[in-house]
Amino acid sequence: MNNNQTPPIMNLRVKEASIYLGVGVSTIWLYAKQGKLNPIKLSPRVTIFKREELDQFIINSSNNAKSSKNITVP
Repeated sequence: MNNNQTPPIMNLRVKEASIYLGVGVSTIWLYAKQGKLNPIKLSPRVTIFKREELDQFIINSSNNAKSSKNITVP
């Protein structure tokens, strides 16, 4: 790694995760409640989400969207 490069961010706070996914903060909490995302509680007021899990969520969401377009209605 070059001295000018910073390491990639591996964990995101709730607000950062909402920006990363393009949804509201309340939607992040909804996804966590539904089991779609796994929050990691660091303290009573600090919760993080793993970026690789958010990336996987994006991939799964786009795959689900593609497969739902293939449904034919009689």
